[in-house]
Amino acid sequence: LESNGSSSMATVCAGTLALMDAGVPISGPVSGIAMGMISDSTTGKYAILSDILGDEDHLGDMDFKVTGTEKGITACQMDLKVDGLTYETLREALLQAKEGRLHILNEMKKTIAKPNTDLKPHAPRAVTITIDKDQIGAVIGPGGKVVQDIQATSGATVVIEEVGNKGVVSVFATSKESMDKAVGRIKGIVAIPEVGEVYTGKVKSIVQFGAFVEFMPGKDGLLHISEIKWDRLETMDGVLEVGEELQVKLVEIDKKTGKFRLSRKVLLPKPEKKDGAPAPTSTPN
Repeated sequence: LESNGSSSMATVCAGTLALMDAGVPISGPVSGIAMGMISDSTTGKYAILSDILGDEDHLGDMDFKVTGTEKGITACQMDLKVDGLTYETLREALLQAKEGRLHILNEMKKTIAKPNTDLKPHAPRAVTITIDKDQIGAVIGPGGKVVQDIQATSGATVVIEEVGNKGVVSVFATSKESMDKAVGRIKGIVAIPEVGEVYTGKVKSIVQFGAFVEFMPGKDGLLHISEIKWDRLETMDGVLEVGEELQVKLVEIDKKTGKFRLSRKVLLPKPEKKDGAPAPTSTPN
């Protein structure tokens, strides 16, 4: 958009379009117009001008900028070269400005009528996450190691404050990708494991009786050898590798120790019985 007599009104219109395109949830689109006036002090005659040109701004008697939505005026600013305006002249200028604003607004709506539902991928953003007070230490980590790693790997800025009996984690990022990485890490740290949920885990270590799998950040569970597949396994040799990712289901949280028991085989199709024989099963030792 362009305005020969008022770059500020062009900025209002273009700024509104940019905000809505970026996904900023403004309450309504705003348009602006610069009104002018040419008057004759001898005869008292005058003419109200809409969307003034540069010469009309320079040689005219009034520069009256009006911005607003469909519902009304949001801001206005006036410069005069005459001693003042009568009520009727001001009323006429405002009504003429309204007509111009609404016309411009309708033209703007042909391009975009309301804010996009999602922010642009590269739009800066901020998110606030409220966590329990006793989870603050887990997010910060020993010597700040965890939060520093979150910032280094995501590119986001993370600020943690204690407010009352809660922790408030503020995340600032310059893109959606950066924000998603940081928020995902934080939510993973403070999330409470739920029995029955399926997680994508990573094998951390392998022992004779199974493997320990990190299924949430900082949370490891035992995947017993009997819970890896329906076929009976005699050894862990060649079954899994450290660093391998796999889907597991949290089947139990020990009430006394708080340890997690995982299963992979429950996510796999159960073999059908053959010749009346029961399907192969294995039981934890």
